[in-house]
This record gives sequence, structure tokens and C-alpha cells, in this order.
Amino acid sequence: MVDSGNALTIASSQKELTFHAIWLRDNSQDPETRSPTNGQRLISLSDIPENISINSASIENNTLKVTFSPEEKTIFYELDWLEKNSYENFKPTQKGWLSSIYKTWDSNLEVIPLEDFNDLQKNKRTLNDWIGGVLKFGFGKITNGPVQSGALFEIVDLFGYVRETNYGRHFEVRTEVNPSNLAYTGLGLQAHTDNPYRDPVPTLQILYCLENSAEGGENMVVDGFSAIQKLKDENLEFFNVLSDYCAKFEYSGEKGVKLSTRKPIIELAPDGELIGIRFNNRSLSAVTDVPFGKMQTWYAAYRRLAEIIDDQRMQVTFKLEPGESFIVDNTRVLHARKGYSGKGSRWLQGCYADKDSLKSIFYSSEDAQT
Repeated sequence: MVDSGNALTIASSQKELTFHAIWLRDNSQDPETRSPTNGQRLISLSDIPENISINSASIENNTLKVTFSPEEKTIFYELDWLEKNSYENFKPTQKGWLSSIYKTWDSNLEVIPLEDFNDLQKNKRTLNDWIGGVLKFGFGKITNGPVQSGALFEIVDLFGYVRETNYGRHFEVRTEVNPSNLAYTGLGLQAHTDNPYRDPVPTLQILYCLENSAEGGENMVVDGFSAIQKLKDENLEFFNVLSDYCAKFEYSGEKGVKLSTRKPIIELAPDGELIGIRFNNRSLSAVTDVPFGKMQTWYAAYRRLAEIIDDQRMQVTFKLEPGESFIVDNTRVLHARKGYSGKGSRWLQGCYADKDSLKSIFYSSEDAQT
């Protein structure tokens, strides 16, 4: 024990680890503190005495036994769990660090997460491996799905729930070459993230192909995290200005709807982890949250990031056939489409979902295997 019982040092298999008494008590795994069925806390911090301290401690059979005062409560901790959850050596890293669960990529990406729809439905291991790939690379593709309206909901049913918006449960992406209505234009779209004006943004987007007989119209995806890393390596000032200051995104294209949010184009966690990108030129409103002395730099950084994103060396391109679909992490991967020419039509349906359920399936399956 150290600091008059306010902390405890133990010898693990690799090094000495120190834990505060309040941390140990708050993380007690006994059934009076945490529910045995769902692991949620049954007490609040105010239920723990402010003057909590360690009265005694011992180790036997890879288990730490701790008695706390003034409660005189004894709790047992597995040493493996303590090693896994040690916080003593946490060190903030450089701004823009990326979690090891991600693998960045560019146009040289050789293998993408790709699976047959029927295999995903029938085989949980296949589904889990595909989900792991989507989490790792930020996107994935599915083939041989049913060619019928609403089939995209069957994709979402594999892992979670539709995120309904003002566009409804899904939206139509229907385009004709030489259309009678300009709403059905075949113009290309710059790589972008969807709905940056929402808080929070939908974290997953699914696009499902029902018709695609037009020439051109290929889909493109760009790893936003890879683009940001490239910008940071080139010009740290550009990276900092896009992550330090908010842009404003707005949408008010229909009656009774006005969506607006203020977020940086490059979003970091408080400890500097890179967690998101919002990039959509069509939805960017007047930027007013950047100081006068930084505005020129902000626009130069924004321009350079756009140039990196538009670079063909950053893009993975593919053309969807009827019954094929793809999913993107909308906080990381930008998507685009090329323009059309010739004859034919293109009909896709899209919807949103959230990656918490995607991650839940993956990590619960990983736990079951360990």
C-alpha cells in the first residue's frame, strides 16, 4: 500500500502497477456494486465514502483481495483484469493519433471486405469477419442480394437498425441519362461525407443498387483518415487549423426542416485521437468561427485537404451491379460517383444506420471466442 492506503501497488507479470483506492472501489465487480446480468453499476459515486482507503490487501491464485475502510468491505479482483485496465502508464500522444483498430488505405488497396449476401445471412463467422473488415477499413461491399425495392433493409438487419431522418427510412438515388427532369441529373459528385449538418451524424450509410445500365456512374470511396494523415505530414499548421476551429454546416432544403451544426472538419477526441471527418462542400455554410488572423490559413488548409481527397491516387473505384451494395463509415470514409454518358438509367436506394450495433456484434463475438 502507498499514500496511507489511498493507493495500492501490485507486481504483475510484466511490471508493477499502482491503483487508487477510489478507482478500485468504483470498479468493484461484486454483485452489490455491479449487476451480474449486464455489468452496470448499482451504486453511484456518492455511495462510496469520500475518505475511502485500503485497509488490507493480499494476492492468492492470481486474485487480489482488498478490504476497504471505512466500509470494511472485501472485494476480489482478477490480476489479468487489472493488467488489462491499468491506467498508470497512460500518456497523451501527439494530436491526430489513430487507433490501432483502423488500417488506412489509398488506391493501392488490394482486398476490400467483400461477401455474398446469402453467406452473411447463414454464417455468423462470415458475418463477423466481414464486420471486422468494415470496422478496419471503414467500408465494405456485398454481392448477390435480391434485386427488389427495400432490399437494403435486409442489409441493415444483419447488424442493427435503420436511422430514420427527415428523408424517411430510406431515400432514392434515381438518375437517368438525358432526363426530362433536371432533378435526375447524371453529374458527378465530389467525395463527401453525408449529413454533416446533423449532430450526431449518421455513422453508417448503405447504398443498394437496383438498376445500373448507364455508362459511367462508378462509385468511389476515399479514406478520410488517410487524407488527414497526409495533410498532417505535409503541413502541421494546416492540420491544426482544421481541427482547432469549427466550420458550420447547414441544410434547409424542405419546408419545416432547418438543420445546422458547428464542428471542425477534422474532429479529435480530448486526448488527440482522430475520430472523424466532416467534408461536404455543398453543405458548408459561412465560416464564422475562425479568427480573422487564421481565416486565410483555414481556407488554404481546406483547399489542400480537398486536393488530397480529389487525387485519384487516394480513390478506390468500383461499379455496382443490380443486387450489389456497399456500406461506409460516414465519420471516416468519403464516397462519390462519376458522371454519366450514353443511354441507360441508374437506380440506387440508400439509408443510414449507426456503427454502435456493428461494433457490438463484432466485439461480443470476439469475447465469446476468448
